[in-house]
Amino acid sequence: MTNTIFRRPCHITALRWSTIAIVFAMVGCATGGGRTAAPVRGHLLVLNKGAASASLIDPTNGEMLATMPTGPGPHEVALSPDGRTAVVTNYGVPGEAGSTLTVLDLPTRKATATIDLAPHRRPHGVAWLPDGRRVAVTLETDSLVALVDIPSRRIEATISTGQALSHMIRVSGDGSYAYVANIGSGSVTMIDLGGRYVLRTVPTGAGAEGIALTPDGSELWVTNRAANTVSVLDAQTLAPLDTLSSADFPIRIAFTPDGSTALVTNARSGDLRFFDGFSGDSMGVVTMRADSSLTRGTMLGMEFGAGTGVPIGVIVSPDGRLAYVSNANVDAVTVVDVRARRVVALLPTGREPDGVVFVPMTPVP
Repeated sequence: MTNTIFRRPCHITALRWSTIAIVFAMVGCATGGGRTAAPVRGHLLVLNKGAASASLIDPTNGEMLATMPTGPGPHEVALSPDGRTAVVTNYGVPGEAGSTLTVLDLPTRKATATIDLAPHRRPHGVAWLPDGRRVAVTLETDSLVALVDIPSRRIEATISTGQALSHMIRVSGDGSYAYVANIGSGSVTMIDLGGRYVLRTVPTGAGAEGIALTPDGSELWVTNRAANTVSVLDAQTLAPLDTLSSADFPIRIAFTPDGSTALVTNARSGDLRFFDGFSGDSMGVVTMRADSSLTRGTMLGMEFGAGTGVPIGVIVSPDGRLAYVSNANVDAVTVVDVRARRVVALLPTGREPDGVVFVPMTPVP
């Protein structure tokens, strides 16, 4: 980008550039300037798609608190508004399409239900509606979005996107709209959830996959993995606002809570890119390249080779200080100091981690 144009009010200035290599050891969490970070009051729930399981991890020390079974090939997970229930999409494995959701009760750390979506196949993206009863799920093979009532364990409705490989999904804060990234069509579809119909579909770029709303809900950012770009759209109209250049195979995106920074994982080049959330300017990169024998047999390992850690899932802690990145090729979550742009810890996971969410804890008196 040659000109800085602020699409939304900017409250934080761009931070300095920093590039570092991944560190294969727990080194402790510290912020820039040498100050020790306060303990994060919460846990990470990480899906291990190569192990058909979900791991609950203490991010302050890497302790594996629990491992819960899922269906085959769990890819994405969503946390209920009250923080007590997680729903996992069981996408399946190569040659065997999945067709179920796993419901996890987090207080008891147990899998409590399996919801059968058959004959629909390849559930992938998932997002809770604000009512805390229903989730919206993409069914990739069928090009559908299903509204699933969790307590009754049934599909309430399905909505066709009319697009190929409908993959990731986000729901607006008020639950009125769903946004779906369609890999095969290189597009985004906006759905009216009340009326249960498609409002509009717009092209973004080849391989549209990762998708995120800005915290204020005004913009929709989409990673186009085959075009190596990030599209910025108006969330109400899907009008294009900007196109940003990323690295190789941008696959997921997350924002800091204040919206000042967007973080994009690039699976093939093995890095995490930082963008100014208001102007779109590039702000830095953290490299996660890794030579790993674990590449063999992983979903993306054969395609990308052994030179990348394959960063996929990315989330930001509620205080905006740390980012957590699942690295499928090294069976770990990399912890990144957002302000300092550096790796501060590596948390072991199960086999081939992918989807990840932050599970808040009740503050200790």
